[in-house]
Amino acid sequence: MVDTGRAPAAESFAPSLEKVFSLAAGKTKALASRWEGQGGAPVFTVGGRYSQRGWTEWTQGFQFGNALLVHEALGDPWFLEYGRGRTVSAMAPHVTHFGVHDHGFNNISTYGNLLRMAAEGIIDADRWELDFYRLALKASGAVQARRWTSLPGRLGYIYSFNGQHSLFADTIRSLRSLAAAHSLGHCLMGEQDARVSLLERLLQHAETTARYNVYFGTGRDRWDIAGRVAHESIFNVDGGAYRCPSSQQGYSPFSTWTRGLAWIILGYAEELEYIDSLGDEEISALGLPYFPGKAEVAARFIQAAAAACDFYIDNSATDGIPYWDTGAPGLARMEGYLDRPADPDNPFEPVDSSAAAIAAQGMLRLGRHLGRAGDARAGRYERAGLAIARTLMGEPYLSADARHEGLLLHAVYHRPNGWDAAPDPDGVPRGESCMWGDYHLLELALYLWRIAKGREPQRFFTLGQTGRL
Repeated sequence: MVDTGRAPAAESFAPSLEKVFSLAAGKTKALASRWEGQGGAPVFTVGGRYSQRGWTEWTQGFQFGNALLVHEALGDPWFLEYGRGRTVSAMAPHVTHFGVHDHGFNNISTYGNLLRMAAEGIIDADRWELDFYRLALKASGAVQARRWTSLPGRLGYIYSFNGQHSLFADTIRSLRSLAAAHSLGHCLMGEQDARVSLLERLLQHAETTARYNVYFGTGRDRWDIAGRVAHESIFNVDGGAYRCPSSQQGYSPFSTWTRGLAWIILGYAEELEYIDSLGDEEISALGLPYFPGKAEVAARFIQAAAAACDFYIDNSATDGIPYWDTGAPGLARMEGYLDRPADPDNPFEPVDSSAAAIAAQGMLRLGRHLGRAGDARAGRYERAGLAIARTLMGEPYLSADARHEGLLLHAVYHRPNGWDAAPDPDGVPRGESCMWGDYHLLELALYLWRIAKGREPQRFFTLGQTGRL
């Protein structure tokens, strides 16, 4: 269980944050120099050097987004020019990519960060540059929303790259692309000029995910433990009937892949902030039977995020780092593994630091939101997020070796497929990094950096249009 008793104050992170951004600056420049001219996106490191993995190109936005976050913290113009230039030259295919559920990863990290920073006055941009970012985000949101499976009861979901039958937990964070496009006044145009609300699809997907990918301890099946998350839900697309849980990157459908758990935490927490920025009439006008108004949406998002946070806290090591899956078979050989700090060098199962970086930001955002409402759970989640951040920003997770291209060590990509580098004979992945881990550590660091500066945390929907400044 995560030890939240001695969590540091957010304001005490200043020295750690300076180190994180300084290390990130060197690594981002070094990777940019080596990667220039190569096709495709870097995904994870092998022997400390970033490599590709031809599955989907879902990490390229993180590569350039890293540079933009470093610029925001350090003010070095090189990182702005690199991040902005590569967004323009390399990201267009991701805007119109109909084959993936990853728009919120690729395009909010690039076009979204650029528009947000311009709206906040962090960078200068003329009208046509702003219109360029806005058009990219509008198109991205509509393309993402077009990848749709309808279910009875006005439910539905953005289906994964596995096909129309497949709902991934990960996609809850890609709802940011729909939110951004909706806030920019956009919609999806369908056959015979039918107008499809992107906000409606966001809410439909979020409710479907809560019903089928998040468990609440209500006896839905024999493994219905409150807060547990199924990576994938399978549906019969002919009639829309739910069939079963599944997992692509976890150990089993009946255990919890901890990065999927983390996506649920951060996805609902950020979308909760977004819903809070809307007027009640925007939601009530949709006529969704399960979301008659803003209060019901907020309650549902809090329910899902809080259940996942509690499960994460109860099923991670004391320092806040989870093992890659709560049912991983080797854990049975690690007596008391939840009662001590995680051991990335153990010979049985890998930890996943990238899941920790994602979850920490989600817990901080959820705790901050609940704290403003006087909810007694706020302190627990904020302390857990801070405890995880403290662990990630020190040894053995923060990579201070300039020869290693990754920033956050001991991340795992796809354990079942055996894609991760395992340097020792025990076959356990360790010591390597991934693009989403590095990026989410920087997002977490920027969140804390802004608080330390007395500013509000960054929000993806600060886009510069009326009502969102």
